[in-house]
Amino acid sequence: MGYEEITFKPDSVFLVTGGAGFIGSNLVEALLNKGYVVRVLDNLSQGKQENIDLFSENKNFMCIHGDIRDFETCLTVTEEVDYVLHQAAWGSVPRSIEQPLLYEEINIQGTLNMLEASRRNEVKKFVYASSSSVYGDEPNLPKKEGKEGELLSPYALTKKVNEEYAKLYTRLYGLDTYGLRYFNVFGRRQDFNGAYAAVIPKFIKQLLNDETPTIYGDGQQSRDFTYIENVIEANLKACKASSDVAGEVFNIAYGGRETLEAVYVSLCQSLRKKIKPIYADERTGDIKHSHADIQKAKEQLDYFPDWDFERGIKAAIEWYKENI
Repeated sequence: MGYEEITFKPDSVFLVTGGAGFIGSNLVEALLNKGYVVRVLDNLSQGKQENIDLFSENKNFMCIHGDIRDFETCLTVTEEVDYVLHQAAWGSVPRSIEQPLLYEEINIQGTLNMLEASRRNEVKKFVYASSSSVYGDEPNLPKKEGKEGELLSPYALTKKVNEEYAKLYTRLYGLDTYGLRYFNVFGRRQDFNGAYAAVIPKFIKQLLNDETPTIYGDGQQSRDFTYIENVIEANLKACKASSDVAGEVFNIAYGGRETLEAVYVSLCQSLRKKIKPIYADERTGDIKHSHADIQKAKEQLDYFPDWDFERGIKAAIEWYKENI
């Protein structure tokens, strides 16, 4: 079962931080389609106004332009909220290496503000985005919770700190927290512009424009690419999870593995393009291989993802064709 049959009390109120972003706006859309009240907190430093303009006519939607670094704002937006889906963060491993202080402010202090505000306002469930980057240099595959290596970037460190704070908030204050370690999420509304754009939308845009993409490394590095629908399912099922598993973290992926080179070849075939990529040096801080063991999420969150890579990439390509 996906998330279509998941229901909450009719008057439930959700807060999605970073709701103007890629993952956040998809969560907002899914919740509004189910008829729930949804608030968004976003300062638009990463998200896009156009992503939330989609919902402006919905009577159950409210957007607060604010920053998770401001504690008073966090307190205000969590009042009378049942569920917090905390997606607000700055991503990108390379950029975190360039700007570690900013990542500490946003990803660590901002998340701590949200945890404390949620505790004070007695939020029922606090579900937050972590990352597969916390596995660092751990070489074994598939990646399994509890078997992490040395961290390789400030971004990864911020996500690991978030997990430790969330665990403490469950243990010390009784706030039900659930960490979702996303593995290379892709799909509709993912940004295809800029130096730090994710690889799939960037490849698609470049191929559609007959540009030559760059693959960093030899192309044999692999990722557990995870379609956005699976992530929506994980977030909603975490909101229904037992308090017995609060404070835990869960791998959220499909449980497969694709090399970057294979993904590129697949995109070329789907788009009927014959463009040879440029190969460049590996990027500092990047993990070589990423493949998730999702057994824990299956057992404790009832997470059974429906969308494999092939199905997801077809849907993503169709969306980008219409929106680039």
